[in-house]
Amino acid sequence: MTIQWVQLTIFVILFALVTVLGFVASRWKAGANLDHLDEWGLGGRKFGAWITWFLLGGDLYTAYTFVAVPALVFSAGALGMYALPYTIVVYPIVLLPALRMWSVSRSRGYVTPADFVRGRFGSPTLAFLIAITGIVATMPYIALQLVGLEAVLRTMGINGSGIVGHLPLLVAFLILALYTYQSGLRAPALIAFVKDILIYIVIIVAIVYLPSKLGGWDYIFNQAATKLATPSPATGKPAGSILLTSANQLQYATLALGSALALFLYPHSLTSVLASRGRNVIKRNMVALPAYSLVLGLLALLGYVAISAGVKPLTNNATGKPDGNTIVPLLFDSQFAHWFAGIAFAAIGIGALVPAAIMSIAAANLWTRNIYKEYIRKNATPKQEAKQAKLASLIVKLGAVLVIILIDPQFSIDLQLIGGVLILQTLPAVALALYTRWLHKAGLIAGWVVGMGWGLIMLYGIPNPANGKLHFGGSALAMGNLSIFGWHPFSGTGLTTVQIYPGFVALIANVLVAVIVSAIAHAAKWNPGVDETQPADYHADEHDKDLRPIGVH
Repeated sequence: MTIQWVQLTIFVILFALVTVLGFVASRWKAGANLDHLDEWGLGGRKFGAWITWFLLGGDLYTAYTFVAVPALVFSAGALGMYALPYTIVVYPIVLLPALRMWSVSRSRGYVTPADFVRGRFGSPTLAFLIAITGIVATMPYIALQLVGLEAVLRTMGINGSGIVGHLPLLVAFLILALYTYQSGLRAPALIAFVKDILIYIVIIVAIVYLPSKLGGWDYIFNQAATKLATPSPATGKPAGSILLTSANQLQYATLALGSALALFLYPHSLTSVLASRGRNVIKRNMVALPAYSLVLGLLALLGYVAISAGVKPLTNNATGKPDGNTIVPLLFDSQFAHWFAGIAFAAIGIGALVPAAIMSIAAANLWTRNIYKEYIRKNATPKQEAKQAKLASLIVKLGAVLVIILIDPQFSIDLQLIGGVLILQTLPAVALALYTRWLHKAGLIAGWVVGMGWGLIMLYGIPNPANGKLHFGGSALAMGNLSIFGWHPFSGTGLTTVQIYPGFVALIANVLVAVIVSAIAHAAKWNPGVDETQPADYHADEHDKDLRPIGVH
């Protein structure tokens, strides 16, 4: 493709605007200095309702979400809509746990979920496992923000491979790394205002203008139904359907529920929660955040709009196969005026920066608090912690860029799929432990090992006939292939072809093992560990002076 100069110019101007905001953010709502992990990594824990709303929105609804959900709907139909129910049910599910986690973290000065686990169970080993899981699950998530940004750059004609071809991407993330290093969490919090305003403008225009241009929603749905029902050359079967089938309904439900349970286990989600200044801020946000789900639902429909518009994805230079991530940018490029397409591309591009910054900060916090300070420098000062976190955030971003440059982007998508299954296995130690002291650290470690191992085994055995992959081919496990030590409980039954989300199955095994081993541990009177938390921490009033973070004055 030739370079689209009008679109590129508008993109660069808006990108420059948020770059300035990123550096200015170091003086926005700043404390005495940023040489403290609470100030750099949590914004001083004083973000109000509006800032938290934009920060959480920018954190949870990422550039990849805005690119990948319509792309999945474009290729598979109704199954891609799973993102809509899961981003609706997640808020009532996490409301009370989020309030409890905020209270105990505020009182004890915890910065990460692994900090809570360390204090709750007195187990450095369990905390280490939670921290490593969070870092590993977050890394490919950051890389996927690059996938969304790169799809926009390719649509504007900046197309290439290797270091030189990825130079614009490298420059963008170098700038991101610099202002995140300087400003910490305040940078993505301030930029999120611009990102979300642009996203809302683009989606409102798209959902009103495009259907009227293409013949209306009735025509669009008919076109999508016909196209998805056409057998795929690769498999000889229909690519998808605008309605769920009996085979994928269970997968849809378990994937949506599993994703909802996993969303606030990601360290970047909890980072945004812990950065808020009070429990009422969290309550208001859990009520207001579904507004983003409305936008996501409208955005998902653009997958059907792209089918009606006859959009053909660009070819991936590395694999020679169609790149579904370019569907939405190409739709905007073909249907919008050049100047407005430039605004749309900037919205997606900036939408990559906000979550990437928060994710890298969250991963850096985990490294600093639960690995560096626990095992390398136990007596690290607050200033040394902050410096270590800043350096770690740079390394995390560099790692994400290398994933895109050196590895097939499709593989990074598979890694994110694995990440979702992995982070779900931290639920017993992080979420259930907020409500019960009964679970034993030995049981939680054993459950983590079983959940991780079985989850990865199930994912490894899933093929993808569409692209010829024999392993890690998706998130749909046929129940006939579900194996428990060689026993196939559903083989030969009416459920053989019914699909289920493997992360959900692994979580059930995790919890069962944790309960069984905990019961054995209590019967044998094993040392339960040290519980530093108190019931009052969970229900204390947000104005209680004792809730000031430790070390922050």
